[in-house]
Amino acid sequence: MQKLRELFSDTLVYGISNVFFRFVNYLLVPFYTGVFEPARYSIIVVVFAAIGFLNVIFTMGMESAYLRYAKDRDEAPHVFKTLQVSLLGMATLFVMILWLLEPFALPHLNLDDQTAGIYLMMLGILWFDTLSIVPFAELRLVRRTWLFVTIKAIHVVLNLFLNFYLILVLNFGIEAVFIANLTASAAATVVIWFFTLPLMKGKWNRNWMQKALHFGWPFVPAGLGYAVNELIDRFFLNMMEPGQVHALYGVAFTPEDIVGIYGACYKVAVFMLLLIQMFRMAWQPFFMRVSDDPDAPQLFARAFTYFNLAAAALYLMVGLFAHEIVAIRIPFTDATLINSRYWMGLEIVPLLLLAYWFHGWYINFSAGIFISEKTKVLPKIMLIGAAITLTANFLLVPVLGMMGAAWATVISYGVMALSLYYSSTREFYVPYKLSFGLILMVIMVTAVWSVPMLSGLFEMNELTVKILLFAGGYAGLGLVLVRLLKKDSGR
Repeated sequence: MQKLRELFSDTLVYGISNVFFRFVNYLLVPFYTGVFEPARYSIIVVVFAAIGFLNVIFTMGMESAYLRYAKDRDEAPHVFKTLQVSLLGMATLFVMILWLLEPFALPHLNLDDQTAGIYLMMLGILWFDTLSIVPFAELRLVRRTWLFVTIKAIHVVLNLFLNFYLILVLNFGIEAVFIANLTASAAATVVIWFFTLPLMKGKWNRNWMQKALHFGWPFVPAGLGYAVNELIDRFFLNMMEPGQVHALYGVAFTPEDIVGIYGACYKVAVFMLLLIQMFRMAWQPFFMRVSDDPDAPQLFARAFTYFNLAAAALYLMVGLFAHEIVAIRIPFTDATLINSRYWMGLEIVPLLLLAYWFHGWYINFSAGIFISEKTKVLPKIMLIGAAITLTANFLLVPVLGMMGAAWATVISYGVMALSLYYSSTREFYVPYKLSFGLILMVIMVTAVWSVPMLSGLFEMNELTVKILLFAGGYAGLGLVLVRLLKKDSGR
């Protein structure tokens, strides 16, 4: 139980900070959706989707490799310098190649000659973010959580300030979004370099580089597969024929509008993503530290159970009240969290929450793969997921539009999670209560999707039905949590 408390403590620190920073950044969503038309907002959606893809190639799986090999603190300086210097060279080379490809890339990012500067800023963001990945991994590994949080705060606050200042005071257009992000990424990277500079006293070591590439390389196709699962739907929506968009949404909408609406409503699912990210930040260093503990399998199984309770609670709250959440008015303004012209896409939210829940399972099950160093299975699973995503988007987006893209995400994440479960438990057996998690999923999804039916059946307004389902669901989850805590404390 003590080790689970350690995991919970780290998760809480990362979680509170992540929730706060995401909330601060989320202030940009009502700002962007209020200032920019959906077609213009689609540039932000598509360019940051491209950054997500390219980040995987730039970082080469070095974050995971560093967490794996730098836990030997005597070797940490050599591992750090080897990976950091190598990333500097590779990132610079990749930026030069992409700069040469600019004429080909611009049309695919909804950019033209007038907005070509955004492409160069995108490359700058990628370069700085790549060179901060290993230093941030070092802070996580040695549990310097508050320094990690502080530097992340610099990034978030500076980005937020510059967005508002450049757009509201200096009347910049869409370019302001990328100027702010580039400046914030550069500042955070320089600061973290300062605090991790002593580790550069190590020596570049070819053997460590070979080990890191051997361990980290499978994360590149795996990461690309994840990026496909997470981001490719924007491009499929962007490529819809105008006639298909008109048939689904009316003649007033263009493919660019649908991309913007989809991207804005996707943000509502950020609450589940927050839970996943805060758990992942603490989970990877935790399971590597306790991997040699005889009780590790039981610890991992218990952590999975608690994770499912947290995910179920979050799913029920956001899934039931998505419309009410986006309609919240920002104090001292007439703006809502998402502008009402984007609300037509909110039907995707329950599906995306479910997809992220499955992704949380994937993160849980990754422990056995890391510990056994069988990382070669990851690209296989991710590529299977990517193939499912591509096929499902190809088939469903022309017919169902945004809902087709959301269903493709759910199917892909579900298959990947279950595939990793079977692969991971073969290498490092953990008695996960998979049936418990599946039952929770079914109950929560049924509760959210039954609102219209129950409202009509009992002749009650939908908000009342939502409140009753919410109260009943939380009471049940609370009882389960109390029983688990009593059982664990009795050990």
